[in-house]
Amino acid sequence: MIKRKLLGQLIDHLPRKEFTLIVGPRQAGKTTLMNSMRDTLARTGERTVYLNLDIDSDRPHFKSQDALLSKIRLEAGSGKVYVFIDEIQRKEDAGVFLKGLFDREPPCKFILSGSGGLELKEKIHESLAGRKKLFELNTLSFGEFADFRTDYRYTGKLPEYFGLEESGGRLLLEEYLKFGGYPRVVLEEKAADKNGVLEEIFRSCVEKDIASLLRIERVDAFVEMARMLAVNTGRIMNYSDLAAQLNISIQTLKNYLYYGEKTFIFERLTPYFRNPRKELVKAPVPYFRDLGLLNYAAGRLGAEPRPGEGGFLFQNFVYNSLKDTLRPGSAALHYWRSKEKAEVDFVAETGGGVVPFEVKYAALKKPAIERSLRSFIGKYRPVRAFVVNISLDLSVKLEGTEVIFLPYPRLLSDFL
Repeated sequence: MIKRKLLGQLIDHLPRKEFTLIVGPRQAGKTTLMNSMRDTLARTGERTVYLNLDIDSDRPHFKSQDALLSKIRLEAGSGKVYVFIDEIQRKEDAGVFLKGLFDREPPCKFILSGSGGLELKEKIHESLAGRKKLFELNTLSFGEFADFRTDYRYTGKLPEYFGLEESGGRLLLEEYLKFGGYPRVVLEEKAADKNGVLEEIFRSCVEKDIASLLRIERVDAFVEMARMLAVNTGRIMNYSDLAAQLNISIQTLKNYLYYGEKTFIFERLTPYFRNPRKELVKAPVPYFRDLGLLNYAAGRLGAEPRPGEGGFLFQNFVYNSLKDTLRPGSAALHYWRSKEKAEVDFVAETGGGVVPFEVKYAALKKPAIERSLRSFIGKYRPVRAFVVNISLDLSVKLEGTEVIFLPYPRLLSDFL
């Protein structure tokens, strides 16, 4: 079984009365995670009930709160019980239904999961203010993937493993860059089988979430938009040009982008600025939540990156790694570009100031600080700056800023 870091946090939250709400991409492993929680509870003699709104026979039990509570009592008797409900977004008026259930104070702890961020926001988040805690489960991080691939022999010591086993580490990186972190994909051994699973996942996202739940009429335009974003990941997006190429309005494009974000397919990174006259303030940069899905959408699944593609793929990898490393609420991530076209890939805005990150998909032999990073350092005087690369590990000083050349495995540790 693939171990997930989120499991410990979820177990810790079980004693709390509020709903435990797990959200994330379709097939990221939410049901497996819930089963792991049930196993943990069973070992201590606790009673559990599992219901899934994707299963026809379970849906009638959600006609009313009384019907659901009767089903729970039938399965587990009276007294304390942990109730797991999968795919809660399928329930109409789920927020109102759950709010009423919570306010009746049954002897139940509810653990809920849902795949669609948009439906959950509209149906659940606002209605359950103060009654739930939200946990997001993404596809496997690189650390979770590497831990599984090395049979958990180096848990807590992965940076050291990558430092000593350079060739083995690069093979793991290359596999992750190609196929990403969907658990089902990782568990397949053959490339053809991995490709088949990713195709199924992409079609499921489009057909079940985008077409059915969100009722998008031009599914073909959405799919083509996803393809264009994948081909141009890490590059600044121009709404007018993209809408014209897709033959849709700018407002429709923005709606589709919103839907794509809320179904956990991709995200838009916004610019960092302090001077609107000299820096970009609006144009976003797209990044995919999973690299395998990115490669599928771009039409290059399982293939070696063509010249120029590998750098942007590695940049997306670093983006996802930073999102996984930076504590939620402790830092906001942006990119930076001046009107003179000096650009820094990522800027982490923290309580202690800004931290720029430049990404180089290369085994650097010696430190070299390029013009764009020099420009940012000269303008903002950060305490530290990072150049994420394949192998170079050292630091130099520039105008009082410590510029740290950071090998990608160190992203797995608390490098900040």
